[in-house]
Amino acid sequence: MKADLILIAEDNEDHVLLLRRALQKGAVLNPVFVVNDGEEAIAYLNGDGKYADRYEYPLPALLLLDLKMPKKNGFEVLEWIRAQPGLKRLRVVVLTTSDSPDDIDRAYEMGANAFMVKPLEKRQFLDLTDAIKGYWLWMSAAPDLHTPHVETLKT
Repeated sequence: MKADLILIAEDNEDHVLLLRRALQKGAVLNPVFVVNDGEEAIAYLNGDGKYADRYEYPLPALLLLDLKMPKKNGFEVLEWIRAQPGLKRLRVVVLTTSDSPDDIDRAYEMGANAFMVKPLEKRQFLDLTDAIKGYWLWMSAAPDLHTPHVETLKT
């Protein structure tokens, strides 16, 4: 059985490199695939063109989505994703340089599962990976993504 794929939608090569290194150092073993703009993200998720082979390009379990991308921005990609019945369960973490309250509110209103601001310093990317890894572990441990998991303490 293949490990769940993490799809990164990011147009900045330096950020992609830092993310890859941080994921490696954070011991995140999931396969990672990168798309460089919003149109390519949609094509991948929709299985269009070269992405039609789902064995080679499986649907991701987690999407790390930049907001500021060419062709289609992250908001347009997020809007498209949430309109697709087959992608309702896709976890989307917005990962961007913007810390604008308007962007944060809009991303959550459009269905983002989390919003993270990219760190300015390279070494801070490791902290970001810990947050992603923690989210990822929570995600994969959830018994049912549609039903909130509530633990009760027995006294």
